[in-house]
Amino acid sequence: MPFSSINFGTDTTTEGRTVIKYILIATEDGLGHGETPIFPISIFKMKDGINYKETDPNYDLFKLACRVSAKRLFPNFSNLDVEFNKRYLKEGVIGSEIAYMGCRTRVISNAHDPSNELVTGRGNLSFTSINLPRLGLIAGRGNIDIFFELLEDRMELVRKQILERFEAQCRKKPINFPFLIGQGVWTGSDSLGPYDDLREILKNGSLTVGFIGLAECLIALTGKHHGESQESQELGLKIIGKMREITDKWTEEEKLNWGIIGTPAEGLSGRFVRLDKRRFGIVPGVTDKDYYTNSSHVPVYHPISAYKKIQIEAPYHAFENAGHICYIELDGDPSNNLDAFEKVVKYMHDAGVGYGAINHPVDRDPVCGYVGIIGDECPRCGRKDGEPMTMEMWDKVKKYVTSGNADNCGTCGNEYEEMDRVSNSLTLTEDK
Repeated sequence: MPFSSINFGTDTTTEGRTVIKYILIATEDGLGHGETPIFPISIFKMKDGINYKETDPNYDLFKLACRVSAKRLFPNFSNLDVEFNKRYLKEGVIGSEIAYMGCRTRVISNAHDPSNELVTGRGNLSFTSINLPRLGLIAGRGNIDIFFELLEDRMELVRKQILERFEAQCRKKPINFPFLIGQGVWTGSDSLGPYDDLREILKNGSLTVGFIGLAECLIALTGKHHGESQESQELGLKIIGKMREITDKWTEEEKLNWGIIGTPAEGLSGRFVRLDKRRFGIVPGVTDKDYYTNSSHVPVYHPISAYKKIQIEAPYHAFENAGHICYIELDGDPSNNLDAFEKVVKYMHDAGVGYGAINHPVDRDPVCGYVGIIGDECPRCGRKDGEPMTMEMWDKVKKYVTSGNADNCGTCGNEYEEMDRVSNSLTLTEDK
């Protein structure tokens, strides 16, 4: 499946509302036999005056989006009202509404061409991620100044590497990208000939510095992560704020669109920690797991309320201008308590989260392979929990069963992280 995303929720025309409604209904219904669809990732854009309040014209669609997300995990929710997204909104210009790419990528500001600060026709050209826990381990407990010296050094190294890659991309010609150029996907590309220069077109894209493992980095430096200590939270914001300060300086100097992204953990969470175990051994709280914590998140194993987790993670989004996400973990089936689900989504919006998601269990029948909400019996084969599979049940599903066993796939850092997740309670307190 291609990794694709669609952003919707703010069209108030009859036609637009109809499209939004039936995208959501199709997502709720699932695939051909009720399976939960993964792609395209759907993202519901929240905006006060459009779909946030009961009196807003698309409020019914927001409630439908919450109902669908409570069953299918999607849509996720983006926030057009938060200051770092709202500043780009232009009345009547759809492309000025922020649109995120699935795992959090965000492109909107444009130092190369300030008149083209739109999400359409642009994208991220490349990003390279920094292993923050390693810098914390090299610096050592309490050596904050040394850490920042190391961070600036690694930032400069990443800058040189990304610029070298950018030059390689600029040496390509439109003929190397027949679909993108032929369909006019890139801003300004529809006027190019097959051997024209791409540099001015590519300057509309973004160049991004990522990071992973802020929580483990803080443990290496202070002994506690930002979910445990206000001191660590302040240091965490200082670290990511410094990274943003550096990329803003590069943007001003080079008129290229540099930014900071909270890197998704799927690819690097396991690889970075394996490398660091070889170099530093097992360091409690840092390398004693098989993954590093995703971007600036509070560790998944830390018991904390949904609301407190949102309060801690939201401020980082203002620094992570190239992409961010805040997600919480609910236990059980949230479809049974949609009021609580909606309150969490609105709390994310009000707290300043740019892009939020709510994880919850999606059932899987280990015998027939059905993935979705399973009540008393599997919707595909009719099997109840603990029952053996009968020949009659197999007759229902045999044409859908493929060879292999999904439970035997190789385990990477992201899967180890999923095993450690604890649910976030819905108690609104200041200390948990």
